[in-house]
Amino acid sequence: MRLSMPQIDTKAILADAKAKATSVKAWELPKVESSVAPPDVWSNIDQDPVPPERRTWSGWSFLGYWFSDLADVNGWLAGSSVLAVGLTWRECIPLVLVGGLCNSIPLAFNGTMGARLRVSFPVAVRASFGYWFSYFCVVSRLILCLFWFGVNCSNGGLCVTQMLTAIWPSYANIPNHVPESVGMTTQGFCSYFLFFVLIFPLLFIPVHKLGPLLFFKAVTVAPMALTMVIYLTAKAGSAGPLFDAKSTLHGSEKVWTCFSVLMSIIGGYTTLTVNISDFSRFAKTPSAVYTQIPSIPILKLLTYMFGIIGTSAAQVVYGTQIWNPLEIVAQWQGSPGGRAAAFFCSLIWLFSVLTVNLTGNAICASHDFVTLFPKYLNIRRGSILAATLGAWAFAPWKILASAITFLNFMAAYVIFLAPMAGIMICDYWFVKRCKIDVPQLYDPRGIYRYWKGVNWRAAVVMVVAVAPVLPGMIHAINNNILIGTGLTHLYNINWIYGTSVSVSLYWAFNAIKPDRATLIPRVVEAEEYLTVHGELGPTEVSSIQKEAEVGDKEV
Repeated sequence: MRLSMPQIDTKAILADAKAKATSVKAWELPKVESSVAPPDVWSNIDQDPVPPERRTWSGWSFLGYWFSDLADVNGWLAGSSVLAVGLTWRECIPLVLVGGLCNSIPLAFNGTMGARLRVSFPVAVRASFGYWFSYFCVVSRLILCLFWFGVNCSNGGLCVTQMLTAIWPSYANIPNHVPESVGMTTQGFCSYFLFFVLIFPLLFIPVHKLGPLLFFKAVTVAPMALTMVIYLTAKAGSAGPLFDAKSTLHGSEKVWTCFSVLMSIIGGYTTLTVNISDFSRFAKTPSAVYTQIPSIPILKLLTYMFGIIGTSAAQVVYGTQIWNPLEIVAQWQGSPGGRAAAFFCSLIWLFSVLTVNLTGNAICASHDFVTLFPKYLNIRRGSILAATLGAWAFAPWKILASAITFLNFMAAYVIFLAPMAGIMICDYWFVKRCKIDVPQLYDPRGIYRYWKGVNWRAAVVMVVAVAPVLPGMIHAINNNILIGTGLTHLYNINWIYGTSVSVSLYWAFNAIKPDRATLIPRVVEAEEYLTVHGELGPTEVSSIQKEAEVGDKEV
């Protein structure tokens, strides 16, 4: 029997590649005429409200997502770092639980907006900030995502290094031919590049099909981390000296240190508090997002305790404090059995970093790119662009090696994100009472235009919420710049200040001078708009299929 092979039109592929290399117009996506956006406003199916067939995320999917995001190398490091500031593990537990609730409750508030309206963060934020001022929020989030994508690529490169060293021990001794000023070795570049190669195919997985990937991580990373902790405590004979250590802080110093630690616990996930709509819009039902309220504090405490116990026991086993789990794995490379354990642990940590970078950075950044350039970018193209820029344009290896002040700046970015989240929550729940006209979110001349595309209430609130804590951020970046004790303490409660001020002040502005055009009597969903203006006909369906085919050809 003779099998026929599918024919590949090489000439068509080469012609398409040549056109895209020489013409910007060749990159244009097909216009989806069924979009809820006005005819003269370009949109695409990745920016439009999610249709019913793509609403696949259940409560378990969100549980898997958060296990994917929390159970990683950074979660282990965050837990162990709490001990370094002089607090005990007993003092850490309530701080983690409170910090987790300060993440999960705003996440549920903003996540409900996405689950009900079926729109992404760049579209949802227009309701409160105005059509054009929302781009400030979009660009701010985009920069953060690109930066952290590169940083996580560096962590992924460390995982690759341990895996390859376990297979070929000589990999650890590759001669370095890279100048010291670059901040990376030849071996480091090889591992970094291999990690980028591994994550690249994952960029083509649609968001609504990520559930199984997140579930797989949830059932592999936690048992592996627990196994590491059990092994270390068994070998040490106890949980280690850090569990018996007394607090080295007292009085007001201890109080303000607790606040500082609490802000760091909250701040790491404030970005997702703002942009959770990127994922919650794929929920099967709005109630699916409520599973985040209890799950985040519990999962956060679990990962923090892994880091605390593992670091404490490792001090007994190896004679020094080792904060990074990959550095603990590196201690096992001396025997065949140890190398096997190092390989499999590093493999699972690698999978952890891959999923975190995919869901927490690449996908979120792709939504921003789609909003900024909807005529040329869809989610798939946006993910590729985000990965390329994040991994190579920011040179994260150099940042991690030398620019601690820049890392402090990125960590301090919560002073911008907390007010954004507060304004969005207040606007949707308390000002507009959950009544949004979804098609109007896509119209630059619609009711969410406010004043020339800017909601002055949100702009003033951002200034009032951010300005007083800016000196504290500057001091965190460069501690040679001295500021008053009061400003330092204010910065130590930056999330509390930013959230409370933004919610209360935004509500007050709207109570005194509301924008009545945006206070509509009921919700107008995308489905209702399409029903009134006509369901998808053959022309529109063909247009959607054509856009999907464009993405398939690119793959």
